[in-house]
Amino acid sequence: MKPAYPHLSAAALAIALGTAFAAMPAAAQQPEKEKCFGVAMKGKNDCAAGAGTTCAGTAKVDYQGNAWAYVPKGTCEKTMSKSSPTGYGQLKEFQEKKA
Repeated sequence: MKPAYPHLSAAALAIALGTAFAAMPAAAQQPEKEKCFGVAMKGKNDCAAGAGTTCAGTAKVDYQGNAWAYVPKGTCEKTMSKSSPTGYGQLKEFQEKKA
């Protein structure tokens, strides 16, 4: 037996699938990230790098203390930073240590 309105069945399936995918939490779609200061390379920061800069790609030097990059949550303070007082990325901007 053929359905009387096959196009309605296809539409109902499309709506059901669309609703199911829309209900998925954002966390399941993308891993959590955090801003990590002092780990971006020159010109590779993710957004504003302090005074005199506007947004992504404006870091003037490697490991700039007021420039940040997104990293997977929980990894920032384990990521090497040559300018950081601790030698690792920081969750807040910092004054670079003198070499």
